[in-house]
Amino acid sequence: MAELKKVLNYKVLLLIVINSIMGTGIFFLPALGAQKAGAASLLSWTILSFFAIYISMCFGELCSMFPTSGGVYEYCKHSYGRLASFIVGWLTLIGGNITIAMLIIGAISYLLPPKMPQLQLFIMLLSVLLLLVFNIVAYRGMKTSAIMLVTFSFITLGTIAALLIPSFFSFKASNFVPFFNYEAPMIFIAIFFIAETFFGWEAPTFLAGETKDGHRVVPRALVHGTIIICIISLAFVFFSMGTLGWQQLGESHAPLSDLANFHFGEIGKTIFMLLTYLAIIGSVADWVVSSPRLILSMAKDKLFLPQFGLIHKKFNTPSRAIILQCALSIIFVFIGLGSYETLLHLLVPILIIMYSLVILSVVILRYKKPDLKRYYRVPFGKVGPIVVVVFFLGLILAWLYFTENALTVLLRGFTLILIGVPVYLLLEMYYNPRAIRIVDDMLAYLTFLTERLALPVKVRKDIIILLGDIKGKVVLEFGSSVGTLTMHLAEEVGPEGKIYATGISKREVMIARKRAMKKGHNHVNVIHDLQHSTRVHPDVPNIHTIVSVGSLGYLQDVEKVLKEMNRKLKKGSKICFVDYDKLFDIIPNVEWLNSDQKIKRIFKKCGFNVSITRKQGFAWKYIYIHGIKEKEI
Repeated sequence: MAELKKVLNYKVLLLIVINSIMGTGIFFLPALGAQKAGAASLLSWTILSFFAIYISMCFGELCSMFPTSGGVYEYCKHSYGRLASFIVGWLTLIGGNITIAMLIIGAISYLLPPKMPQLQLFIMLLSVLLLLVFNIVAYRGMKTSAIMLVTFSFITLGTIAALLIPSFFSFKASNFVPFFNYEAPMIFIAIFFIAETFFGWEAPTFLAGETKDGHRVVPRALVHGTIIICIISLAFVFFSMGTLGWQQLGESHAPLSDLANFHFGEIGKTIFMLLTYLAIIGSVADWVVSSPRLILSMAKDKLFLPQFGLIHKKFNTPSRAIILQCALSIIFVFIGLGSYETLLHLLVPILIIMYSLVILSVVILRYKKPDLKRYYRVPFGKVGPIVVVVFFLGLILAWLYFTENALTVLLRGFTLILIGVPVYLLLEMYYNPRAIRIVDDMLAYLTFLTERLALPVKVRKDIIILLGDIKGKVVLEFGSSVGTLTMHLAEEVGPEGKIYATGISKREVMIARKRAMKKGHNHVNVIHDLQHSTRVHPDVPNIHTIVSVGSLGYLQDVEKVLKEMNRKLKKGSKICFVDYDKLFDIIPNVEWLNSDQKIKRIFKKCGFNVSITRKQGFAWKYIYIHGIKEKEI
């Protein structure tokens, strides 16, 4: 099976960290900070820098424990369980796509004046084209992607350095007098709006699975990269404010362009506009490369469609996840067109919630898994993360109190979170045996009332025809549900035969038993089996034929179960499996059921020769897999 290859080292990852975290923040948010708190916004940047470095240390400890491509999702899985880890993954996926949209919109804003819609559309189409190019590069392998990301990192650092150096010589201390231009709480409010500068720690963690010695290298790169970003940000804010003054900086639409104009005139301004555009677009490349790894990890745990958990055999990349991420990011770009600040307001609370859950994982795992090897330990690991979360909570409360329409934006963010809950439940119902059992128990009577919809009479008749003459035979019905098919089988085999029907849901088994007793089918034995997804129940004797409806999709080890079935059958015995696929033509079943060739190969390996027919049903497609036992296993 294809795997991700470890090709990244410390130096490369450090540059990726700097580029992915820096984003649009350094290009836009010094102006927004000055607008909110004046010259004292420098204090906002200083306070935020200390918190940012500590947060990077928290990420460092978590990554040293779990250096996998799942990143934040993986940490929360070990801390909270499946639901919370899914929510974190969901928030990260949404936040990543909002970030991509915001980066592209920010890049357009830097390159063009606000009132040039025709040119804006052209530049946006150009940006989307570049987005497609980045995805093609990401698709073709990590080595090529790393070269692309390092190149953009140098462009970003070079652009900022070229503006910082002359600003040192034009600095005026008088631009900071008076220092406190607004009320003290505005320093705290400014922190909320500039916080996005340091957001992005999650992106490099997704690359841990492709980093050599990842449990040591990724924590170092995260902490060192954040320290470098803090120094760059503080220096840039200090010197740009000292050069332009906080008033001009606060009014600036594109601070780097105005600073370039101050130092180099109109020609210099044009050059730096292009450089800034490339630097911002370069940050998009980081997200394009890293975020599909999140989809990959969630898919492997069946908290995303399993089809997106495949790795390309030639390029060793999560190819399907990259294609999906590309489509999502383009959709978000068009949805968010022209609304950089709106996206920023929406993004910050979403990421604060996500970061709070991740950072608290440090505390939880200190108690839950104290003996797990940590190659990096954050200081005050049992208290510090709680202080950070309280700080985050204070930021949100201050933002809600002082900012108009903040509550509306926050509610939109919560709506995006809540949308994830039914998605989670649907995935769990579809792929997780434990969840299937719980849901089947809850909905057993509804299943009974709607059995004609789920398994129409015509489908039952088709199954009976495929089984052939089973009169007087011993039949295993693997997955009896509420006994819908069981009653038909009981009549077909007659009193001389025997039916062994097994099921995972206690309540469904109870209904099936009652139905058999009411019909007088004493030759039907309905067995409740909690391990139904991993075996054939040991009470089932040797049999003549096997029939199953809706069970293949959630088997934990399909080959193991099929081989157990093979051993209970005589050579030439018939089998018939029916399963569901393409729920509402959107959600497919497990990946191997999508391919007739794979189905035949798996059954062949387990000693069966089968044919496959697919038929459209009410809201899904039926997959008929029928044939005979060909050989002993």
